[in-house]
Amino acid sequence: MKPQSILDLGKRVHLIDGYDWGLPERTGTYVIAEEQLTLVETGPSPSVPYIREGLSALGYSTDQVKYIILTHIHLDHAGGAGLLLQECPQATIVVHPKAARHLIDPSRLIAGAKAVYGEKFDELFDPIIPVPQERVLIRSDGEKLEIGPSCTLEFLDTPGHANHHFSIYDPISNGMFTGDTAGVYYRPLKREGIDFFLPSTSPNQFDPDATLHSIARYRERQLDRLYFGHFGMTQEVEEAYRQVAEWLPVFVAEGERTLAEGLGHEELCERLLSLVSESLFSLGIERNHDIFTIIRLDLSVCAMGIVDYLQKRGV
Repeated sequence: MKPQSILDLGKRVHLIDGYDWGLPERTGTYVIAEEQLTLVETGPSPSVPYIREGLSALGYSTDQVKYIILTHIHLDHAGGAGLLLQECPQATIVVHPKAARHLIDPSRLIAGAKAVYGEKFDELFDPIIPVPQERVLIRSDGEKLEIGPSCTLEFLDTPGHANHHFSIYDPISNGMFTGDTAGVYYRPLKREGIDFFLPSTSPNQFDPDATLHSIARYRERQLDRLYFGHFGMTQEVEEAYRQVAEWLPVFVAEGERTLAEGLGHEELCERLLSLVSESLFSLGIERNHDIFTIIRLDLSVCAMGIVDYLQKRGV
């Protein structure tokens, strides 16, 4: 295992690095230290040992976990839910109404992920363990969950990345746990003074218009913080919105050009990588920066989602 990495984000929120793909600062699990100890996201099953160790380092046991909230059930965010639940006997999984049945019977979820990740599936996600129905709590748009005497979380239906996606508003920090709706935050670049965000356009329910509508709902809240599934917290809220809104039409237009030339998602990934790289080079990022490893991985999946979206529209 990698060395344990835990970020203290203030406002009684910590982030445990889950080392998805074996990489730091890709996915993680948020820990909200309220009377009802609450986690947001599990990451994939290989991240569960990091969660266990991280909780221990923070002075908690898995027996104390009361709620495990999943913004959506793509396996890089929720694949470890069944495995983690086995270690958290007092916990309940909280999910979007459209997600519950796929946790209880993950067969379609597994098939979809295998179609995207192919031979890497077992290494990245195994095992996928079904969640007992009696341990699933559904929360719909506008519904709430009290996790402490002065903290009641609120759930917002926020499609765009996935139809079964919700976001979680935390009144104590005036922050939103965004999953993938508000895109990806490349936190390693913050250490070089750069706040950089890209949309997350994974298959197979990506919709740019729905994404922008969901972000508009965030704006209405006048948030102070965004907690990203990938990865970390930013207080540069408006900058995140702006960058994602600017990149979305670029991604779609490049996809249209690529398909018009009879090419597929592999070529689209390379074209998007070139555009994103040039943007970062202009900000002073070196060509050999480690961040490009993560960006390439992200854009390979984003390209699949763009192609899927455009083909469904008949482009």
